[in-house]
Amino acid sequence: MSQESLTVTDNRTGKTYELPITDGTIRTMDLRQIKVDDQDFGVMGYDTAFKNTAATRSKITFIDGAKGILRHRGYPVEQLAANASFLEVAYLVLFGELPNAEQYAQWEHDIVHHTLVHENLRTFLDGFRYDAHPMGILISSIAALSTFYPEAKNVFDPESVELQTRRLVAKMPTMAAFAYRHSMGFPYVYPDNDLSYVGNFLNMMFKMTELKYKPNPIVERALEILWILHIDHEQNCSTTTMRGIGSSQADPYVAVAGAAAALSGPLHGGANERVLRMLAHIGSVENIPAYLKRVEAGEERLMGFGHRVYKNYDPRARIIKDFAHQLFEVTGRTPMLNIALELEERALNEDYFAKRKLYPNVDFYSGIIYQALGIPTNMFTVMFAIPRTVGWLAQWRELLGDPEQKIARPRQIYDGIMLRDFVPMTERS
Repeated sequence: MSQESLTVTDNRTGKTYELPITDGTIRTMDLRQIKVDDQDFGVMGYDTAFKNTAATRSKITFIDGAKGILRHRGYPVEQLAANASFLEVAYLVLFGELPNAEQYAQWEHDIVHHTLVHENLRTFLDGFRYDAHPMGILISSIAALSTFYPEAKNVFDPESVELQTRRLVAKMPTMAAFAYRHSMGFPYVYPDNDLSYVGNFLNMMFKMTELKYKPNPIVERALEILWILHIDHEQNCSTTTMRGIGSSQADPYVAVAGAAAALSGPLHGGANERVLRMLAHIGSVENIPAYLKRVEAGEERLMGFGHRVYKNYDPRARIIKDFAHQLFEVTGRTPMLNIALELEERALNEDYFAKRKLYPNVDFYSGIIYQALGIPTNMFTVMFAIPRTVGWLAQWRELLGDPEQKIARPRQIYDGIMLRDFVPMTERS
């Protein structure tokens, strides 16, 4: 009997089964052999929300939640955020290695020359109400791109996959900025290819009457760091959605639109908005002790603390916090930041939160920084979607090359009425 195995005894039949263990997992299909008789379907695993189920193998992102570790392709996120540009990290996540100078120049050139969107898309955007939510506009716009590039349906054509990858990475900031400008009633600003990827986005967002928009380098770097930290995060809700849609061999535009729809939920991409509402509700530093008492009593929730994966300090939150001080020297320190810093310090030093391993996550600071940059709260999830598009595409590309990949189709446990006969309407009580 192998030591790398799990021995299971079915007490219904007395039979014993040996299930191989690989990388700390068993294959749930191995459970199917455990049957009462030949007509039995076999044992299934039941795991709502996939809390303890690995649905894929991946080489992109590694997380050790207990130790607070996040790495992309083996590189610690701290090193990437400190030293790399967003497009460097995007290249790494998508292609597996950091680019050399020649590769980076070509990659940057490709992205720059795909930033424009078809003029008909402007007509499409104009059809939205003046008060339409930017995230709804963005999701619809991404899906609409599928109709502009029908060749994207050839998901096993390597040239098409490369082209759609570059198009999506390049056009997401443009469509996001257009969604914002529409919601504000401002004229659209076209890309400026003299600017960096992040600087160009700030230009399309905030340029007004000046002939040439010049982003503040500290502001530009703050946004770049946030985007690096949001680029991929393993098999989260939106990434699982991307893989689920991609498993049907749908084109990447509709798959990204579906992933963005999953991201738009308040428990996923909208979490930083809830942090800001909490800080506004607290109101002042003096109100923090009373608020924490209400949290302990179950009357309030501590937004931006705790994470499904991290049982330690979210490494992304630490990076954001360190750079926030540089940013606020430019934008000015806000009352929100003062409340956030004091709230974090008090929560980390109280036994109630320490015992439950409730540490700040990336959402705790990202909303405050976006607010300092002049980005309205209804754009926060859009800001998340721009960098995460890279991670979604990397996951999509990976699943296309996975020989074990099949169309996603979870099982269920049916617990409804098993059988009954139809009753005519005149006889129904």
